[in-house]
Amino acid sequence: MGTEITLAVLRKQGCRSRRSVHALEWLNFFLADVQTGLGPFLAAYLAASGWSPGRVGLALSLGGIVTVVLQTPAGGVVDAVRRKRATLAIGVGALATGALVLATNTSVVSVCLAQLLIGGAAPFLAPMLAAMTLGIVGPRCFDRQFGRNQGFNAAGNVFTALLVAIVSRFYGNRAIFIAAALLAVPTLLSIAAIEGEEIDYGLARGATSNKAQTDSIQISRFDVVFSDRVLLALFVCSCLFHLANAAMLPQLGEMLSQHNVKSAAPFMSACVIVTQVVIMLSAAWLARLASSIGRRPLLLLGFGILPIRSILYTVVAGAVPLIAIQILDGVANAIFGVVTMLVVADRTRGTGRFNLAQGALATVVGIGAALSTTIGGALIQHFNYRASFLGLAAIAFLAFVLLWLSVPETLPTASDTFSEKNALAL
Repeated sequence: MGTEITLAVLRKQGCRSRRSVHALEWLNFFLADVQTGLGPFLAAYLAASGWSPGRVGLALSLGGIVTVVLQTPAGGVVDAVRRKRATLAIGVGALATGALVLATNTSVVSVCLAQLLIGGAAPFLAPMLAAMTLGIVGPRCFDRQFGRNQGFNAAGNVFTALLVAIVSRFYGNRAIFIAAALLAVPTLLSIAAIEGEEIDYGLARGATSNKAQTDSIQISRFDVVFSDRVLLALFVCSCLFHLANAAMLPQLGEMLSQHNVKSAAPFMSACVIVTQVVIMLSAAWLARLASSIGRRPLLLLGFGILPIRSILYTVVAGAVPLIAIQILDGVANAIFGVVTMLVVADRTRGTGRFNLAQGALATVVGIGAALSTTIGGALIQHFNYRASFLGLAAIAFLAFVLLWLSVPETLPTASDTFSEKNALAL
């Protein structure tokens, strides 16, 4: 009881354990390493192992379908589960096991098993990290800490992109998955370094830290998500954002590879690194800015950048200018990744359904991203690359207009903060 009272007082004053917070930040870094090491390189690995393009596509689709189907239920599970560190460790273990399966065998059964493990674990990871952050630092410090987490996540992506380039060059593609599995070790050590008693169960699910209030929450799971018009509007806009965004960079790489196959891969790596460096440098600052000027101006900026970027792809030529355009991609994705989660936290505060709502957000994002390549590919097939980029720009502009019309400012007011302080003091 003494520890719980001390932590409640610290959280009320906006303080938190440095050890747990630092471990949480490094957890974001290393978990990004594991996930990045598994995702983008599987297609090339399977193709090099003799898989046909059709079978590769089916294998990738299997993991994606499992992830999308489980996203929303996973958020509900994260809301309910109390042993968050143990649950996250199980997910990391599933990723590592999937990586080792891929490294040792590329039979159909093995690859499908690995995709089920990876796709089944992925929906729990981001909601669990966000829940643990909210449970440790509380709602008033969540904005800044979540921004820092995203910066560490992006740094992990950059580190892994460089590591994979070195490992694959000297040891081959199979070593990529062995490296991903080994990176699970520091990830698990980071989880262990977080003090379990500092993750407040009520705060972690978007309720208050008062146990009686947390236990008395009777809100319907679906009511929280589907009765909030602002959340629904945000979900639609987010789906459209990724419907326009997900196909842009792969499409650009595909277009460039037609003219110079050897330069396409280094170009794509450079684009990914530029995007992640921008996110790494800007995420924490954007979170602080969202706490001062509000969520809406930043969201409009991020959504407004997307159609401009797509149009630029149709008029800009040359590797250096095209890579420079990825700065816009980094800004847009940093804003989306940080600010949309803050909006979800704002709209679910006190409901106890924060993780369910972020799981629903991840579901619509996954659907939009999955359909993006299909729509982009159809436009290329029937017209050309220019028409496809312009079509994606039109979708992005529609997302911007809907955001402008339907998503108001959600930053809590001074009166909301005062009420929250009183709730925490109970």
